[in-house]
Amino acid sequence: MNEFNPSQLARLDTNRLADYTNNLNFYNGSQWEKQGRHRQLVFNYAKVAIDKVTSYLMQGLTFACYPTENTDELKEKVVHAEHLLQDVYESNNLQQLDWETEIDTAILGDGCYKVIWDPDQKRIKITAPDIRGIYAWWLGDDLSKVWRVASRYKLTKAEADLLYGATKAATVTELWTSKDFELFLDNERIQSKPNPYGFIPFIIFPNLREPKQFWGTSDIPSIKQPQRELNRAVSQLSRILELSGNPIAVLENVGESEDIQVQPGAVWTIPEDAKAYLLDLLQGGGIRLHIDYIDMIYRCLHDISETPRAAYGGTERDLSGAAMQIELGSLIQKVTRKRTIRTNAYHQRTEMILKLAKKYLAANLDGITHRVVWGEILPQDTQRQAQNEQLLVQAGVHSRRTAMDEMGIIDPDEEFTRWLEEREKILQMNQEFRAASTRGGARERAVAAEMEVPE
Repeated sequence: MNEFNPSQLARLDTNRLADYTNNLNFYNGSQWEKQGRHRQLVFNYAKVAIDKVTSYLMQGLTFACYPTENTDELKEKVVHAEHLLQDVYESNNLQQLDWETEIDTAILGDGCYKVIWDPDQKRIKITAPDIRGIYAWWLGDDLSKVWRVASRYKLTKAEADLLYGATKAATVTELWTSKDFELFLDNERIQSKPNPYGFIPFIIFPNLREPKQFWGTSDIPSIKQPQRELNRAVSQLSRILELSGNPIAVLENVGESEDIQVQPGAVWTIPEDAKAYLLDLLQGGGIRLHIDYIDMIYRCLHDISETPRAAYGGTERDLSGAAMQIELGSLIQKVTRKRTIRTNAYHQRTEMILKLAKKYLAANLDGITHRVVWGEILPQDTQRQAQNEQLLVQAGVHSRRTAMDEMGIIDPDEEFTRWLEEREKILQMNQEFRAASTRGGARERAVAAEMEVPE
């Protein structure tokens, strides 16, 4: 690692970083290739489509742990691991962080998490570094084997002075391998030591990956052309309607004119053989052609972005549940593709959390496994889902705990314990009620015997 120089990073991945900037600008509304003096409307469908897909993608994200063997010791470890993960999620506000990171990933094409131990707060800390400052090196024949990562970010003068005693603003570069860690301030190495974690604490993942490529692809490029054409077509129609509301006066066989005003009650004085009229840009139904063309572009945007109109709650007819699912098929497929990639990223993140917990919190979590649990993409009938889970439990297909995981219950073990406590109280109340009923019946029989009149 001694040959590394932070100045080298400025020459790396220039095309990738340029694409990040272009995609972010397009998402934020800079969608006209050239600025003109005429009206240029922007109907930012790119932003709406990305936000909409993210809403469906992040629905019901949670996690679950399981023992590798059915022993009481491992079951206790599972409960401890789930409570630990829940604490980490809450202390790092991961629900919001995951949402924001997913938006960035869809726009830029790549996302990143950093999982470290915070010695000051004595807790596991998870952040989402700006992917524009992340550089990675991987094995040529295996994209999943990242052997070195550099993270670069800037500090203001006050921050640099507080953290490192610097007298000016500086650029910090962290260089990580599984064995070593180096820290640079500008181009000067100020720290070099063994990696305290034993792994590179970065998870770099693509939005969608092209085959045999490490870096991902954004959702923006595929909809750039139809988005720009929609902006152009609507802007053109807007100008036509504006001119129709402020009509153009046409004078034929008139050499010169003064004080020709288009307004109610205006009187024009023109030569005898001249002709004057207002230009009607809407004559002959031409406006309908523009509207039909805009509708066609609008449909293309829906198709290319894989977000059908039904995803926004608009349908032209009443649809059954199955028909609605078919209508939203393209959205479901897109979300499924993204979830496949995200599942691996979140799995790696959980692995890092458990390793840090074992090292710094003395948590013995060996012998357990974990998985990412996603919510249903489309709205579900909760009553029908509960009935299905009940049938699966009764048939022995899966356990009550798995059923609660699928229903989105965050802590199945705690919920099951509460259910057992309630069930025990109900059984106890029933026994007390039956005992009271028995004693009451005995007293009634004794009273009836005393009141019986002998023959």
